Amino acid sequence: MAADGNITKDLIYDAVAPDDFESMLELDRYNARSTAFDKIISATHDHFWDPLDAKYIDFSEPLDMEKTMILPEKFHGPLQLDYVRDHLKTEANIVRFANASSLRTFSSILHGEQGALNLSASLCHVLKDQGAQEYAANQTREEARHVTAFARYIKARWGRPVECGPILKDLLVEIISAPEVYKKIIGMQMLVEGLAMGAFATIFNETNDPLAKKLTQLVMTDEAFHHKFGKIWADRTIPKLTPAEHEIIEMWAAHCFQTLLFNLVAPTQNLGLYEEFGLDPNRVIEEMGKLINDETRREDMKEATNIFRVLVKTLLNAGIITDRTKAFYSMYVDIDELKGEGDKMVGDDIAEEGIKYLQQINFKDRALSKVLIAAE
Repeated sequence: MAADGNITKDLIYDAVAPDDFESMLELDRYNARSTAFDKIISATHDHFWDPLDAKYIDFSEPLDMEKTMILPEKFHGPLQLDYVRDHLKTEANIVRFANASSLRTFSSILHGEQGALNLSASLCHVLKDQGAQEYAANQTREEARHVTAFARYIKARWGRPVECGPILKDLLVEIISAPEVYKKIIGMQMLVEGLAMGAFATIFNETNDPLAKKLTQLVMTDEAFHHKFGKIWADRTIPKLTPAEHEIIEMWAAHCFQTLLFNLVAPTQNLGLYEEFGLDPNRVIEEMGKLINDETRREDMKEATNIFRVLVKTLLNAGIITDRTKAFYSMYVDIDELKGEGDKMVGDDIAEEGIKYLQQINFKDRALSKVLIAAE
């Protein structure tokens, strides 16, 4: 185990302190670039897109927010309560409440993308291998366009985002500021990115807004590759861990998962929403507590695109879950069933279709530029 707690098992993930720039100037380092990430880096050209270019996505596409729920009613738990529906009274208010709730969802995604941008940039400062560093720089670029894209989407539909929820904010701060590379990769590249893939697949399949559908698919063309970076780390690290190191990594993963499961979509995270509509937050939380329990979580996690099911599958495929924590995850999902599903992740098919769409645009543009250059 490295002195700084990085638990490095493969040279391609060798790391230095964030302020140790001198190590980046070592001459031998320049000739020691790994090839592990070359395919992911080269594929960047296949899924390039620009959120500021309307040929990829047009944020001026209109939507009647007074009549259309961006996310269907089933995604807004409080609308299951008689108290909330009786208070809102009209269908117009119910739609307004649902869309205000969706603003919280998309704002959380925006804040998560900002976290991913900062984390990727932080990896550039600590990863010593050139290939790993170039991959991290590439991901930083892609996360930056996600921040731009979700900020533009929120501006188009609501005007401005809302504050990051305290639980998500604390977890992002913890992951980004962690000096240990394993905490960054498990926390962000595997869990938060896995969470994102599940959320984007759900939004893509369920949204009533064609613009949201297009946006999530474009982002997924990038996220699918980010997830692979975490998988390469797991494949090269997990089998080589000592029992003590495996326990450290497994318990960190369980800590992140538990934090997300019990808090990310909890009614306590939406106090401002209830107050905005004149609802008693304590009453909403109390009544939602009767609806959401371990049994309902288990039922929800039978859905292939359930974000928390995707997270468990990510950890299981990586070999992180052992008998030590298996019972905790088994409370919510059938571990043996997940094992039988193989490596394919939810959202991979959606991302593949998105890449084909981007290749058509980008190939056409490249072919045109070649013609123009030849004509000069």
